[in-house]
Amino acid sequence: QAQLVESGGGLVQAGDSLRLSCAASIEFFSSYNLGWFRQAPGKEREFVAAIDWSGTNDYYGPLLKGRFFISRDNAEKMVYLQMNSLKPEDTAIYYCTGDDNWGQMLAGMNEYWGQGTQVTVSS
Repeated sequence: QAQLVESGGGLVQAGDSLRLSCAASIEFFSSYNLGWFRQAPGKEREFVAAIDWSGTNDYYGPLLKGRFFISRDNAEKMVYLQMNSLKPEDTAIYYCTGDDNWGQMLAGMNEYWGQGTQVTVSS
């Protein structure tokens, strides 16, 4: 059964950096688009970033490009989210996700989801 397991969350101060990792046990991993969503308390789930199956194309949520960077390692079946200049409003549970359809990936209608990792940014 396919699994996505996130790690790397924690408590940091505003301005710090954090790198999230996601280990994926998905068959045909290299053919899947991968991404990150987040959900803050009392708010709806929000798209953060996605990277296509080839690693060539990436896409970011509003105002995140330039601070957040998504990457993948197909050989290790890993996807990463580098988060820089963190702000208190980045506080949320971050979810790793995968789907073989790019449109579904961006819409959050994805086949696979991890359990999430908490990121808390203090001011």
